[in-house]
Amino acid sequence: MAARARLSRRIGAAAIAAAAGGGILLFGPTFSASDRGEAGAHISAIRQRITDPNVVVPSRATQASALIGANSANPLDMLVIGGGATGSGVALDAVTRGLRVGLVEREDFASGTSSRSTKLIHGGVRYLEKAVFNLDYGQLKLVFHALEERKQLIENAPHLCNALPCMTPCFEWFDVVYYWAGLKMYDLVAGRHLLHLSRYYSAEESSELFPTLARKGKDRNLKGTVVYFDGQMNDSRLNVGVACTAAVAGAAVLNHAEVVAFLRDEDGKRIIGAQIRDNLSGKEFDTYAKVIVNAAGPFCDSVRKMVDKEARSMICPSSGVHVVLPDYYSPEGMGLIVPKTKDGRVVFMLPWLGRTVAGTTDSNTDITLLPEPHEDEIQFILDAISDYLTVKVRRTDVLSAWSGIRPLATDPSAKNTESISRDHVVCEDYPGLVTITGGKWTTYRSMAEDAVNAAIKSGKLSPSSKCITQYFRIIGGDGWDPSSFTVLAQQYVRMKKTFSGKVVPGVMDTAVAKHLSHAYGTMAERVAAIAQNEHMGKRLAHGYPYLEAEVAYCARHEYCESAVDFIARRSRLAFLDTDAAGRALPRIIEILAAEHNWDKSRKKEELEKGKGFLETFKSSKNAQFHDGKHE
Repeated sequence: MAARARLSRRIGAAAIAAAAGGGILLFGPTFSASDRGEAGAHISAIRQRITDPNVVVPSRATQASALIGANSANPLDMLVIGGGATGSGVALDAVTRGLRVGLVEREDFASGTSSRSTKLIHGGVRYLEKAVFNLDYGQLKLVFHALEERKQLIENAPHLCNALPCMTPCFEWFDVVYYWAGLKMYDLVAGRHLLHLSRYYSAEESSELFPTLARKGKDRNLKGTVVYFDGQMNDSRLNVGVACTAAVAGAAVLNHAEVVAFLRDEDGKRIIGAQIRDNLSGKEFDTYAKVIVNAAGPFCDSVRKMVDKEARSMICPSSGVHVVLPDYYSPEGMGLIVPKTKDGRVVFMLPWLGRTVAGTTDSNTDITLLPEPHEDEIQFILDAISDYLTVKVRRTDVLSAWSGIRPLATDPSAKNTESISRDHVVCEDYPGLVTITGGKWTTYRSMAEDAVNAAIKSGKLSPSSKCITQYFRIIGGDGWDPSSFTVLAQQYVRMKKTFSGKVVPGVMDTAVAKHLSHAYGTMAERVAAIAQNEHMGKRLAHGYPYLEAEVAYCARHEYCESAVDFIARRSRLAFLDTDAAGRALPRIIEILAAEHNWDKSRKKEELEKGKGFLETFKSSKNAQFHDGKHE
């Protein structure tokens, strides 16, 4: 009954939107009566701390000291293992509830799956299709929830997320009707969380919107397209933003630090802490906590088996491969979704950060720290998109290619182990260790909420409020506006050092200003000030808007501790153009060396690690391949 009422309200909201004849604007979260008073004051205090224009993210040394100081007499309320989207979200949720929180990440924030996503924030059109044809209310609930979180995510990080129209080509009139009806249902299910209404375009209109879309080929003619809206994000920068927001709110977050053993109580029946190794200094220390949350993504089974070697595996790893192509493959601001390829898989082609990202695959894989795409997977993607484009699809056009591991989860307590969930799973199969895994980027915030609720119960914690992460934006988001880049363009110049040492002024051009504004939000002026005042306004790579100043800023304010941290997660150069990232490495290392006082041996080590990392991204420059028809 309640579910039917919710569905009616959502359909009603969508109908109102349709009557208005356009998309729904994204308004900030509102406060209900129950949020006022003490809870409202708590939310305001947290928001004020995060949005302070002079906010300083605590240093890495300060964070390490906080973890070391959490002894058995004064433990943390919660220690989180894993600095991906879910782990960082757990830390942010818990600390904003007034809990003492620590987080450790073996590599870097977003170093695993969270930086290798599809870059889409989506409700799940395919899940809706399954829900309708299988009469599966469980799948429908997943879609309802994901669409709600989709809008919330875009609202909470407006500088890093945006709505993106996606075009579905139809070569039969039946397909036109089928996809139009299905995507209208997607709009209805979204209700008040709708981004914009879907609509049909004729073949001629579609060609104007997507010039490289093929209208004829292989005994078929394009009848038209149906365009719908989902969200898009800069995933790793969003992840880093969540982690830094948690740090500002009071959490002790430490990247490049791993759990090497667990601490148990006197009876050996409960986990009460962890032995941690700082991978930068090599030092080990103990950190005590009332409860530990395992949010290690694909590696959560490895963490669980440190406690119980016989623990039943939860993860069924799946590989998702993506390739990056030049910008001319797709128009700016319009994606292409192929709902069914020859073997039944879905393939997309989306504009992203000035290039085109295409994917994805879904195949079984082994769990490794640096997964690499197989050549046949790259060729599959190129084959699939070539059927729909007028552009000659060439392997030599691949600027970067990467693989990510999806941690599809099974509940270890479930009797039927055959059911693999696209939803998340929270469990405590050993006292004191709560595991959260599965799910997807879109729902990271609510996944974190579920994990914190379970951890509070396990550790008998006393939070000062319920979950409030829906009420505030991450660092850089509050007060940001799409036109914010104009301030940078008008008020700052890029002072650049020439090879001779002479300093010359350069224009803060629109491309650079927009990039800084979207990457850093309201913090972009700090980066621009470094470019101007410290003469670090030179671009790191030709054809890309990344500045030397960003390296310094990220080292000082975003826990950027290595060259790979910068080329992969603080900037996205490794994902956009492997060759350009390789050319930028020496200068990036030079700047980081000055910020972190590296010696010659460390600089040499960073260069070797950077080159080794880039070799796992199979661009046309660093992959051995037989071009076949893509030549």
